[in-house]
Amino acid sequence: MAAAPLSAAALICLISVANAQGGEKVYSDNITRILDRLLDGYDNRLRPGSGGGITEVKTDIFVTSFGPVSDVEMEYTMDMFFRQMWVDERLKFEGPIEILRLNNRMVDKIWTPDTFFRNSKKSISHNMTTPNKLFRIMQNGTVLYTMRLTISAECPMNLMAFPMDGHACPLRFGSYAYTNSEIIFTWRKGLAGSVDCPKESISLLQYDLVGQILSSEITRSNTGHYSVQVVHFLLQRKPGYYLIQTYIPLIMVVVLSQVSFWINKESVPARTVAGVTTVLTMTTLSISARQSLPKVAYATAMDWFIAVCFAFVASALVEFAAVNYFATLQANRLKKQRARQDRLEVLAAGSDDDDTISTDSSHRESLKRRNHSVSCSDAGDIPPVPIFLQQGSAFPQIPQLAGTSPIDLYARILFPLTFALFNLVYWYIYLTKETIESATEMDLKN
Repeated sequence: MAAAPLSAAALICLISVANAQGGEKVYSDNITRILDRLLDGYDNRLRPGSGGGITEVKTDIFVTSFGPVSDVEMEYTMDMFFRQMWVDERLKFEGPIEILRLNNRMVDKIWTPDTFFRNSKKSISHNMTTPNKLFRIMQNGTVLYTMRLTISAECPMNLMAFPMDGHACPLRFGSYAYTNSEIIFTWRKGLAGSVDCPKESISLLQYDLVGQILSSEITRSNTGHYSVQVVHFLLQRKPGYYLIQTYIPLIMVVVLSQVSFWINKESVPARTVAGVTTVLTMTTLSISARQSLPKVAYATAMDWFIAVCFAFVASALVEFAAVNYFATLQANRLKKQRARQDRLEVLAAGSDDDDTISTDSSHRESLKRRNHSVSCSDAGDIPPVPIFLQQGSAFPQIPQLAGTSPIDLYARILFPLTFALFNLVYWYIYLTKETIESATEMDLKN
């Protein structure tokens, strides 16, 4: 049975498919011939312009993730796309396409800059699922080489204004072997937009990334002068965590220590326990606040605040010691005055009763009367021991010593006012913009 003839539409479709397959084959053959011609006689050991010219490598950075920042180790971690672009006239080509988009296997066959990060502690090039590298060649010989990297770099920090401090964390990179007479690095988009840090890529809990400063330097060493690109990431610390965990508890402890000024001076155990407890609490808070910091040899802003708060708490305990001391002196003074009055009364009574009472009996009677007055504990009598040795009674036994000590009256006003003035000066100094900028500039100089 004869096959049915093909329709015109089907015939046209078959012809189109055949032409497409033939066109794809021709296109791929052309690309293959271009690549073979590019690498024919190409020596990847020689840099472009090795005859005497300088190779310019243009760079830019796209930050995909910034953080975390470690204060103890003084380092930061970032994930980025690192782009490099240079012109290699040996790779010029002519063909049906303007850009050759190649995979990472082509990278090993041509010359690439020996770029390294000068202040990095650890660098990782991502290789999952394949090496994360982008490689393109333009018709004029311009090469674009992009790779994804994770870098942990040093960040020298000046913590004198901690936790209201700002830092400038640098990232320095350049050629390892070629001097600036052979390779020079520049920013691809100038000093304004060569480093891109989207807000959604920043994963920082204690810092705000407020900007970047780009620059170019020439580093001098024993082997020559090298071109170095530098980007400083400007960080500003968020003090909220330390306000909640350290500053507010410190202020509350100082206020608690000053509550003892309103407790009766006769309540020795209560005021002693309050003073000792606040001192121990202050010591614990100061130790815990230092655990999240490196062991620096200078005092930070938090150290100064802790020291002043500790001085206020210790002064409150010393103040009660002074109150106790002067009250005891006053009690002993009243006791001596009362004893002198008793002796005068005995002498006066002895001169009136010459016929019946002798000097010895008068003395014994005086002793009996004194013991009887102690046992009766009349309102106007004086105990033979200081007031603050009477089991810490909250009710005074000597009316002349009852009431508030003048020292406590002055302390109730002086201590709170002094502490409030200290806080006003402290927060004004460390929260002003000039202090933050000076700390950042100090990091830039380092």
